[in-house]
Amino acid sequence: MTDIARLLGNEADYLLGHKSNTIPASTLMTPSPDYVSNIFSATDRPPQVLRNFQSILNAGRLGGTGYVSILPVDQGIEHSAAASFATNPAYFDPKNIIELAIEGGCNAVASTLGVLGSVSRHYAHRIPFVVKLNHNDALIHPTSYDQRMFGSVRQAYDMGAAAVGATVYFGSETSRRQLEEISAAFAEAHQLGMVTILWCYLRNSAFKTDADDHHLSADLSGQANYLGVTIEADIIKQKMPETNGGFNAINVGKTHQRVYSELTSDHPIDLTRYQVANCYMGRIGLINSGGASGDNDLTQAIRTAVINKRAGGMGLISGRKAFQKPFAEGVQLLQSIQDVYLDNSVTLA
Repeated sequence: MTDIARLLGNEADYLLGHKSNTIPASTLMTPSPDYVSNIFSATDRPPQVLRNFQSILNAGRLGGTGYVSILPVDQGIEHSAAASFATNPAYFDPKNIIELAIEGGCNAVASTLGVLGSVSRHYAHRIPFVVKLNHNDALIHPTSYDQRMFGSVRQAYDMGAAAVGATVYFGSETSRRQLEEISAAFAEAHQLGMVTILWCYLRNSAFKTDADDHHLSADLSGQANYLGVTIEADIIKQKMPETNGGFNAINVGKTHQRVYSELTSDHPIDLTRYQVANCYMGRIGLINSGGASGDNDLTQAIRTAVINKRAGGMGLISGRKAFQKPFAEGVQLLQSIQDVYLDNSVTLA
């Protein structure tokens, strides 16, 4: 098992010993071996969705815990293949992406229609596929941010995918069109028995002020989560919050002072718990993203996993920190993340 406390260093007591006094853990619905039977089965999703969700939760090293570790590799479109794979050209080949997810013990692999479709007959029965349906085209000049459909729900179903994923840029000029497109896509996916995962990202230049980047604000990202579960996403993917107070700082929407005085604090676990609360108090699972690769990737990945788990989240979806490394190091990082969720001493705050 990974030495979590050692890797956290000076933050070990701060993160592992924190007791939340905001939203009580007892009010949350949290991941468990019986999550699908006890919580998710109360939804209106067809039985085939329940079966596919359970197949995801049964896969990999975290199988049977209720937690998920997902490898996402859609950055070849979102950031360009060069920016994503030049440091490790082996991952230009989709086969190596899937092999990393399998060897790394992941519950699922999320990627593009093309990546997964190119090897689906070899791997769709070995690890659950999550087909990402829409993307932002990195070649648009001047740079423009808009998620457009690159594939159909039916194509994902035909290749044997267990789930589909999509992004909505909440706060952007085109967010309402994206909401309509993805709401319809998720309804079709449910009819065909597939799980739905929504990348609930904020995107508006006004959200970044001189003082803070409110794309990472707990209150705004929490609201994005709430919009995501409204269109029946079964899992919400969100960035880890780093600040708060976005509603007031950029004068958008409406909020309530109690959000800041009682329901959150400055502690990252409490900020993330507010994200969980906006996922119907955990009825819909929250997975946080691992972020870009950089210095101290292992420590940063462990830190994110500890915060997510102790806040009441369902797991981590980490890509660049794993695939921009040699294969063995990527496997080690993914399994170290999973060790956090397998360690019973890391409990709800």
